[in-house]
Amino acid sequence: MILDPQELDAVSCYKILIGTVVPRAIGWVSTLSVDGVANLAPFSFFTVVCRKPPMVSLTIQPRSDRVTLKDTLVNIRDTGEFVTNLVSLPQAEGMHNSSVELASAEDEFAFANLGKAPSSVVRPPRVQGAPASMECVLDRIIPLGEVGDHLVIGRVVRFHIQDDLYLPGGRIDTTALQPVGRLAAEYTLTDNIFTTPLKPGVAESREGRRMVRLDEKDEGWSAIDQKGWTGAGNALEPSG
Repeated sequence: MILDPQELDAVSCYKILIGTVVPRAIGWVSTLSVDGVANLAPFSFFTVVCRKPPMVSLTIQPRSDRVTLKDTLVNIRDTGEFVTNLVSLPQAEGMHNSSVELASAEDEFAFANLGKAPSSVVRPPRVQGAPASMECVLDRIIPLGEVGDHLVIGRVVRFHIQDDLYLPGGRIDTTALQPVGRLAAEYTLTDNIFTTPLKPGVAESREGRRMVRLDEKDEGWSAIDQKGWTGAGNALEPSG
């Protein structure tokens, strides 16, 4: 199948991108509005972009109406600060619930029943219990494309690492993180690790296997096929 992006609409391109660029790290971003209202939302268009100074990026699309800017972008633009929090399996449900589209005056921490931990340099709180968090100050915002996407680049001014994850020599105990990533419109748990070369037969023994569903839904189920899915990156409804 060969597809020309110029012949596809934005949603069709988005489905292909999120279904093939996997797994994606989740930047669980906490911000404060100029009025002091806390906001929390996960973004999977998230990555590292510079080592020194350490910098991370987020790509933020509009709300489900495809016009209104998301609160995260507005808050970062207006205050110049945000925190990216790591999502591990114990936080997965809270992360999902914080992605529900709420009114700007509502606090996602309260909605998702999540605790706040103080930051050291910036005003937005961290997610209590997150294994790692990065306090960031805004470096730049770059509008991109034809549908209102914005690239946000932030400079990390403080790292918060759970004590038992920070190993001698400055290495992170990655195998203990239980990191949750994003697939298309679902999540994945990274729970295996390997280096190459693998022993003969290992790759062949897994050829054609499908991922194991931890949620017991049918093998072919996808949130993308559910009524109400908008492609805005928001949960259709809270968990539980």
